[in-house]
Amino acid sequence: MDTFIEICTATPSDAGIISRIAERSIRVGCAAEHRNDPGIVAAWVRNNTFAHIHPWLANPRLRLTVARLQGRPVGVAMASVSGRIAFCYVQPESFRRGVGEALVRDIEAWLRGRGVTRVRLNSTRTSRAFYRRLGFEQSSDAFAIGGVKAIAMHKPLIAPTAKVLAESKSLRG
Repeated sequence: MDTFIEICTATPSDAGIISRIAERSIRVGCAAEHRNDPGIVAAWVRNNTFAHIHPWLANPRLRLTVARLQGRPVGVAMASVSGRIAFCYVQPESFRRGVGEALVRDIEAWLRGRGVTRVRLNSTRTSRAFYRRLGFEQSSDAFAIGGVKAIAMHKPLIAPTAKVLAESKSLRG
């Protein structure tokens, strides 16, 4: 993991950055999923345009974040107060540097702060191992969305204080 990954709440001026990171992550980082099929790629990136993203930034029920390494935007994520992570995209050259994990941890903290007790997402086959490392479990069999296999996953969110209390009770026996 890099020494310092800055996670910030996205602002309206970040809409273009979010769109570009999402599209590049899909086109390059997710090539194994879409096999460079132009129809599948077009369907996948269609909802990640500036026009789609800009209104999301004004919605208080959504959290959009931007991850920066050395001041450069390299990852983006979005979740809703319902507990669903809509996306977590990282620039391919920043894979395996802790960016995705930092984004997911930030989203989880935001959800916990809103009383959410369970987080859900749809993972690609490629990302499934990443989410498993973060404690997610598969909820159902794989299914197709727009020509890509998706895996429903979930994870319970325990408030840090509740987790500490549970651990101390188990130690006391």
